[in-house]
Amino acid sequence: MRSTVTTSKKSVSVTSKKLVARSAAGNSLSDWAWVRAHEPDLTDPDAPDFSGLMRAELKRLRGRPTGSGCKDAVSLRVDRDVLAGFRATGRGWQTRMNEALRAWLETAQTRAKRPRARKPKAANRINRKSGASAG
Repeated sequence: MRSTVTTSKKSVSVTSKKLVARSAAGNSLSDWAWVRAHEPDLTDPDAPDFSGLMRAELKRLRGRPTGSGCKDAVSLRVDRDVLAGFRATGRGWQTRMNEALRAWLETAQTRAKRPRARKPKAANRINRKSGASAG
């Protein structure tokens, strides 16, 4: 495989084996004098320390984003039009679907907590003793 290496003076076409051999021998095609002249002075006491910020950024960007840890992956059958509607809303459609299901669950739990209308106890006793049905 041939690689083209561009130096400050000209372009040179070499094989990857030659690049590895030159690098091992210490004869790279990089202009190290230019690099050293333009690199920042890291010993300057007034220079801000970005190492912590850089590590945090690299750690944040590596791999899949961390979730809340309380979600399970499920296989769920949903009508095509419902799925198309959520997907049409763009990025984050699964989160919006989760929020819609959570809102429904909260209203269903609220309805289940409401006391049901019951017949007065005295009327129930009378109907049972006499055998008559309430109506």
